[in-house]
Amino acid sequence: MLSRKIISASVSGSLFAILLGFVMPDPFGEQVVENYFYSASTMVNVYMMYSFPVILLYGVLTSIIGDKVAEFMSKKSGNKNIEIIVSGILHIVFGLVLLPYSLGASILFFVTDRLLQKQRKNYQWLQAFKSLVIPLTIWIISLAIVWLFG
Repeated sequence: MLSRKIISASVSGSLFAILLGFVMPDPFGEQVVENYFYSASTMVNVYMMYSFPVILLYGVLTSIIGDKVAEFMSKKSGNKNIEIIVSGILHIVFGLVLLPYSLGASILFFVTDRLLQKQRKNYQWLQAFKSLVIPLTIWIISLAIVWLFG
């Protein structure tokens, strides 16, 4: 389960930084964004630097807690459908820390994790370690864009 959660964090953390970078290329609204792509690439770096470690540590930990609580409640009630509902609700509750950013990240994490879980593969530690290349690659590419066009 932990290796799948790390893979989910790698994918959802990378997607979150990219989406937030392109949705909010100027988070403080101090200037008119003249070069949208350059500003978005710059902010992807910043968002990746600050959000990915939080998604990796806090997101994985709370997701495991949420899934274990949901699994327990599902077994107690005998209804398998309760597990996904309770897990989703707990992801949302844990994601309310920094509205709306953390809420978006937690929903993205939940969807990514459920898609990986639906494949019913047994994810190995090597796969989890390799998945950490995804955010690193995104970070390096956005750094290169900033360096080349800046």
